[in-house]
Amino acid sequence: MNVKLNVRSVNFDADRKLINFIQERLNKLTHFFDRIIEADVYLKVDNNHEIENKTVEIRLMIPGNDLFAKKTAKNFEAATDEVTEALRRQAKKRKEKVWGVQ
Repeated sequence: MNVKLNVRSVNFDADRKLINFIQERLNKLTHFFDRIIEADVYLKVDNNHEIENKTVEIRLMIPGNDLFAKKTAKNFEAATDEVTEALRRQAKKRKEKVWGVQ
């Protein structure tokens, strides 16, 4: 199942390879939580001369309250992996809380 993806990049233009990588990671989340409506993704390069200056923010629209995570890393792929892992944990907790599923 493909998650509808809205990507906004700040201070740079995201290439197709990066967008496809993010799409692939978000699609994997549907294995854990199948009620994802869409995802807003914000990609940002911070101009602070730090090594870890790539920020990824993802808001997952799901029934009830949305899930949100934000991570900064050396590259967008690493930040995306961290964000999707945080969202996976949040989705699992939500599923356990709402449906009593372990």
